[in-house]
Amino acid sequence: MAAKRSAGLLLFRRGDTGDSGIEVLLAHMGGPLWARREAGAWSVPKGEYVPPEEPRDAAAREFTEELGLPPPRGTYLPLGEVRQSGGKTVTVWAVEADLDPDAIMPGTFETVWPPRSGTVCTFPEIDRVAWCTPDEARTRLVTGQRAFLDRLAEHLATAG
Repeated sequence: MAAKRSAGLLLFRRGDTGDSGIEVLLAHMGGPLWARREAGAWSVPKGEYVPPEEPRDAAAREFTEELGLPPPRGTYLPLGEVRQSGGKTVTVWAVEADLDPDAIMPGTFETVWPPRSGTVCTFPEIDRVAWCTPDEARTRLVTGQRAFLDRLAEHLATAG
C-alpha cells in the first residue's frame, strides 16, 4: 500500500506582531478526538490527494474543502515536504494573504461516535482557524509540520 500524501497552503500575513513580524493561519482539527486539545492539535489547512493529481492543485482544492473559501491569489512559495510520524508525506506552499477567521465554512466528515456505538455522527473537518505568531504556531502545530515554519522564516529572511 502506497504511503498517503497530503498537500496544503500555509497563509501568512505581515504585521506588527513582534516575533518575525508575521502571523500564519492554522486550522484546529475537528471532531471529538481533538475537541479538548490545543497543543499539537492544529495543522496547516491540507488534505489527501492521489497522483496523478498535482500536489499544488490538491493544496488549492483542499483549502476550499477545508475552509469553504477559494484559495488566495498570490505567489505560492514552495516549502517542500515533510514525512510525519504516521508515515504521511505532506507538501506545503506558503502564500501571503489575509483571511477573516469568521468567514470560514468548514467541510464535514462522518465517523462512528462514540467508538463501537454504531452511531454515525457528522463533525467539521476543522472547528476553527486562527492567526498565530510563529512562536505560538510552533506549540500548536502537530510536530511533523513545524519544519514548515522554519522554511517560511528562511525564505522571508533571504527574500528581504
